[in-house]
Amino acid sequence: MLSDLKLVIRLQEIDNRLRDLTREIAAFPKHIAEIEKKLVSHERKLEADRAALAANQKERKKCDTDIQAQDQKISKLKDQMLQAKTNDQYRAFQNEIDFCQTEIRKSEDRILELMNESEPLDKNVKAAEAALKAEKTEVDAEKAQARERTDATQRAAQELNTERAALVAQITPSAYKNYERIRKGRRGVAVAEAVEGRCSACNMIIRLQFFQDLKKGDQIMICESCQRILYYNPPVVVEDLAGEAAPAAHK
Repeated sequence: MLSDLKLVIRLQEIDNRLRDLTREIAAFPKHIAEIEKKLVSHERKLEADRAALAANQKERKKCDTDIQAQDQKISKLKDQMLQAKTNDQYRAFQNEIDFCQTEIRKSEDRILELMNESEPLDKNVKAAEAALKAEKTEVDAEKAQARERTDATQRAAQELNTERAALVAQITPSAYKNYERIRKGRRGVAVAEAVEGRCSACNMIIRLQFFQDLKKGDQIMICESCQRILYYNPPVVVEDLAGEAAPAAHK
């Protein structure tokens, strides 16, 4: 086979692989973003549980503050009762004290309710924190693997680019220029194999004489339909490595 033809065939293989590797590298940030999305549901669950627990604690604190305020009010009312000059004034102070004590009991009852509610809320927060931690560990491992794959992909691309440059240096300039022109005009595919009398790229039937000339492999030939560089790869004949069958044993 013509040297330039062998080289452009290999060049096409390298360009095909480089195209795939470039796509893989470009997809890496999106892949990382998809991996990190796994954390969102756990983070939202933890935020909601923490918010519920915080609201519970805030209300308990408010109840404690209300109780203190009512206690202080009762203390003042009792001092004022001592200065009451009439029964009506005394009863008025007592009614206010009774009201304050009722409010204190309400706050105390509410604190007990909140304390009972806080236990499962606290458990929810701890469970959500554990789940998020486990998910982060898994996500970090996936991200590390993705980075390793990307690094390997980038190294493979560098090696192929090095090989590509070496190939280009060996190809006749006119042949390489023709290859690049076709590749750019045919979505990256400049070379196609002739299979069963057809161009594997456009699937058009090759003329018999053209096909016979193509089989010789002594020149670069262009598909008459899609204008790609065509080549013929003869089938490999697998011979019986064991040789002829052993003669039958004599009786």
